[in-house]
Amino acid sequence: MRIGRMAALSGASPRSLRHYEDVGLLRPARSPSGQRVYEAADVDRVITIQHLLAGGLGTAVVKDLLPCLDAPAHERTGHLQDRLREEVERLEGRRRELARQVAVLGDLLAEQPPPGARGGPGRPVA
Repeated sequence: MRIGRMAALSGASPRSLRHYEDVGLLRPARSPSGQRVYEAADVDRVITIQHLLAGGLGTAVVKDLLPCLDAPAHERTGHLQDRLREEVERLEGRRRELARQVAVLGDLLAEQPPPGARGGPGRPVA
């Protein structure tokens, strides 16, 4: 199938499909005229790629995990689970840092007087 049909079936834009190819996540065949030709199995692969990206993984991590996901479940190594645990820990760290940043900004916002009000913490009333 060509890129337009692949985009329609997978929900990925043609631009995303070309990007996935550029970073090595997909390897579509080429027609004699040079057009990309996708297999039916590529639809599921693209959906998996999109799912992993939506989970906060970068394309390099996705590329590392795809061979594990391509193997039958009974043949998968612990690499998939180990790598996913690492990524969960990384994202949890980011979540904690974002929560800290939100708290700092919330504290600063709470210290500010409403617009048009006079005075406030550390401000003399004129």
